Amino acid sequence: MTEEQHERDFEEQVRELLSQDAYTIRPSAAPYPAIRRRGVVERRRRVAAAGAVLVTLAAMPVGAYALSGGGGGSDVASPAPTVSVSQAASPTPSPTASGPARPATDGQLLDGITFEQAVSGLESCLTWESRVGFGESENLGAAEDYRIILAMNSTGDSNAPGDGIFVVAVQRDDPDQQRLICNIRDGEAQGLNVGGGGWDGPDAPAVVVDSNGGKLYQQSFLDRGNWKLPFRWGVIGTVDPSVARVTVSYGEATSEAALDHGWFVASGVLDRQVTVAPRVKGYDAGGKLLYDSDQDETYERNLP
Repeated sequence: MTEEQHERDFEEQVRELLSQDAYTIRPSAAPYPAIRRRGVVERRRRVAAAGAVLVTLAAMPVGAYALSGGGGGSDVASPAPTVSVSQAASPTPSPTASGPARPATDGQLLDGITFEQAVSGLESCLTWESRVGFGESENLGAAEDYRIILAMNSTGDSNAPGDGIFVVAVQRDDPDQQRLICNIRDGEAQGLNVGGGGWDGPDAPAVVVDSNGGKLYQQSFLDRGNWKLPFRWGVIGTVDPSVARVTVSYGEATSEAALDHGWFVASGVLDRQVTVAPRVKGYDAGGKLLYDSDQDETYERNLP
């Protein structure tokens, strides 16, 4: 038997078997779970790719060159689209925030600084903070989270040249009473100091002067003995509920402090060089002395 005849006989046997068992031979069941998983993965891949395209389009500058098909187009800048992708994907704007709370008294806004200017300065400092980066652990929040307790002129010195303004704000719903001291010059934030509030515990004094607020009442140690005068100063700190009155003496003058939601705020103007820090006293409603910084061993009385 030739090889060709052998192949024909084999094919005839196969056809016979197929004709006999046509209804008994079935293909294996389709792997539905595997197909479904593959489809889900494919859909996710396509969604991710589409999202990447949307992000790319949203980030594309207006003057970006058009992508032409067929290679026959010229490199001509395409006109700006009527509706940008980023605008189409933007959520509905939220209502305008109410903004920070006002200080307890108008006397805490000094040197002709309006509340609107103080708010603008605070917003500038918070924007500056997010640009410079205090880290995720220092989430300072938004302007409406704060209460402005002081705004006053700032005097430039050898360490930080240029006059400007200080804005002091405290978080109004923060139990730790976090506070910010912002320095703004020429309408731009130039510095930001972040600190905590009062001193908790049974040994806490009735009045706690802000230990990081020295910049408000002193000039650089580089200018010791040669301050720029006149000099606007401020002193801030926290008070116990038992405190009804706080006075601050600096140079030859004594100022009555404003009490503002657990904080005291005092200010004045120096017309001569000083070497001793402000003296702070706190009294109860009956006039009894509850605190005197001269008797506080933790208070630094001498200026650097």
